[in-house]
Amino acid sequence: MNVGIVGASGYAGGELLRILSNHDKFKISYISAGTSAGEEITSIHPHLINFADRKFESTHIDQINKCEVVFLALPHGESAALIAKILPDIKVIDLGADFRLSDAGSWSKYYGGTHAGQFTYGLPELADNASKIANSSRIANPGCYATAIILGSAPAISAKIIDGSDLVAVAASGTTGAGRSAKINLSASEVMNNLVSYKFGGAHQHTPEIEENLSALGNEKVQLSFTPILAPMPRGILATITSKLQKPFTTAEAHDLYSTYFKDSPFIKILQPGVMPQTSATLGTNIALLQVAVDSHANRLVISIAIDNLGKGAAGQAIQNANIVCGFPQDLGLDLLSVK
Repeated sequence: MNVGIVGASGYAGGELLRILSNHDKFKISYISAGTSAGEEITSIHPHLINFADRKFESTHIDQINKCEVVFLALPHGESAALIAKILPDIKVIDLGADFRLSDAGSWSKYYGGTHAGQFTYGLPELADNASKIANSSRIANPGCYATAIILGSAPAISAKIIDGSDLVAVAASGTTGAGRSAKINLSASEVMNNLVSYKFGGAHQHTPEIEENLSALGNEKVQLSFTPILAPMPRGILATITSKLQKPFTTAEAHDLYSTYFKDSPFIKILQPGVMPQTSATLGTNIALLQVAVDSHANRLVISIAIDNLGKGAAGQAIQNANIVCGFPQDLGLDLLSVK
């Protein structure tokens, strides 16, 4: 199938190119990159030597409409301007936030501007989501933090063993999560040997995305206190999620609950007791590593989850969604182990 990538000069766009290069069913026929049009792909992605003879193209709707599957890897707010011009039979996976939220008020508060609507939410591991994705042609790929926190919370919220109004998450992410634009606070001299919280006090834009999807999952309102942290590494997310238990529960029971919930999910790995998730063990993969425990002293469930923010948090998940939409096995082209 002919595939197009719009916004291919960014980190997520480069990861799409890398993974799709070895996909058996998808052929990359169109690669566009806005202001980088005309530049050699390897001038921005030097590791993609298999694209040494290709340049980024300009973004034109006529070229997009020649594709069968299109990945939109654009800054937030830019997908909505394109989507109305894309032919309805073309399958679209949007890696931006434009179509993730159902609530227009939340969009206005966290992103600003006009709410464009909502696509099918592309987190296949949630109950019934894979079948919804398979029957859709427009998919909103989840945010990276949202992927980690929703996956980490979903089994407990679904089983109603925790208080969803008391969900607390602290998560550290690598610098690629902030995009490719040059910023002083993301320079090596500022990032190395340093940890800093940002969008502190409930201001992070993934908060309503997490709350909406977990509330729907448990049929009750979820309220999240979320603190993101910038970590001195290029890629990866490690999230710690806690909530007060609503019934007596043990660590062994929590481990069984999570193992059962994700037993048919090829990319979710519940680690053996005592083994903790590490971001480096997810590098370059679409895998999520989880560990759970009950803190009996505080009567709270504690979940640790690691993902690659460019893998399961972006490009890998987008390809997983495209596989499902096109009727392919969801792990096609994604059976990659960490490069650690």
